[in-house]
Amino acid sequence: MKKIKEFIIVEGKCDTLAIKRSVDADTIETNGSEISIDTLNRIKRAHEIRGIIVFTDPDFPGKRIRQIISEYVPGCKHAYLAKQDAIAKGDKGVGVEHASNEAIVEALSHVREEMMEPESELISWEDLIAAGLTGGAGSKRRREMLGAELRLGYMNAKQLYKRLNMFRVTQAEFQQALEVLYRNEED
Repeated sequence: MKKIKEFIIVEGKCDTLAIKRSVDADTIETNGSEISIDTLNRIKRAHEIRGIIVFTDPDFPGKRIRQIISEYVPGCKHAYLAKQDAIAKGDKGVGVEHASNEAIVEALSHVREEMMEPESELISWEDLIAAGLTGGAGSKRRREMLGAELRLGYMNAKQLYKRLNMFRVTQAEFQQALEVLYRNEED
């Protein structure tokens, strides 16, 4: 079983159980989207000691929690679980707790560290337009596919632009992901 040095930030007890069955790691639970200042301070301390990986559900509350933590603890790492990997059988919700061990290990093997202030723009807005990722038919689906390929989760066009540069995705990584996206569109 793979050992993870950083603390993994999850939403609740069921997420912790899913993490512990998949990898050897310590977790901190936010107890949902109403994160207390005590929990944020504990997360900040964990970041200073061993680092943190934010691994929340691929839904609106998970995105909100991720944003709150990022603002309070700049420079943290993120792991994203694809929504299709987090859907419960029988339509009982979406979350880390529903993911297979393999999906969790895969997400945690593609962790990205956010840069507090990107030195320069690696991917331009024009790159997004040229790739059909904004403002056109099918752009939402392309962003979903690109987000999955780069392990950045789903986002709207402005969020995509920000994440690509915040996580320092290179032009080479971007182009390689686009090639996979275009091949999948042809199938």
